[in-house]
Amino acid sequence: MTQRGYIEVYTGNGKGKTTAAIGLAVRAAGAGKKVCIIQFMKSLAYSEQKVLQTIPGITLITCGKPYFIAKEGMLTKEQLAAWGDAVTVYPAGHPPADYRALIEAGVEQAVSAVSGGYDVVILDEYNMACWYDLATAEDTARILAARRPEVELVVTGRNAPQQLLDAADLITEMKKIRHYFDKGVEARKGIED
Repeated sequence: MTQRGYIEVYTGNGKGKTTAAIGLAVRAAGAGKKVCIIQFMKSLAYSEQKVLQTIPGITLITCGKPYFIAKEGMLTKEQLAAWGDAVTVYPAGHPPADYRALIEAGVEQAVSAVSGGYDVVILDEYNMACWYDLATAEDTARILAARRPEVELVVTGRNAPQQLLDAADLITEMKKIRHYFDKGVEARKGIED
């Protein structure tokens, strides 16, 4: 008998969403399961990716750009000045076309993964891709409809859309109580980056 898979959503403003999903991926791979991790809005620039690419049973796919994006009005003039060329600002609802195309390709890979031979599929930062208008409600509906019932689907990122929350069997909200970022500590290699 085939074991039923569930839909898990890790969201909220606290640290640990991706970390929890990666822990689940390692556990699943250790149990002999095939895992696909698709990282939305991330290029190959994060420390965990080096290790994930070496673990048997885990496939890692990234679909991100080496810059950040922001909707108009999200950042103050000071923040924009600090970010400089490292951020692309766009009108809400109209993300950069090349970035949207990259995310569309990631959605196609997600549809293939949830309908194919994987036991666990992790869509890391997919919630944020939705929030930034890069992934659409239609994209989400396609992924959910394609999912085989035995596939464990884990979706991470802040601002989870209601559509995913409604579909989820498990929702974990990471709540920030205190964070050293607020005191000016930047992302540290091997801890946040």
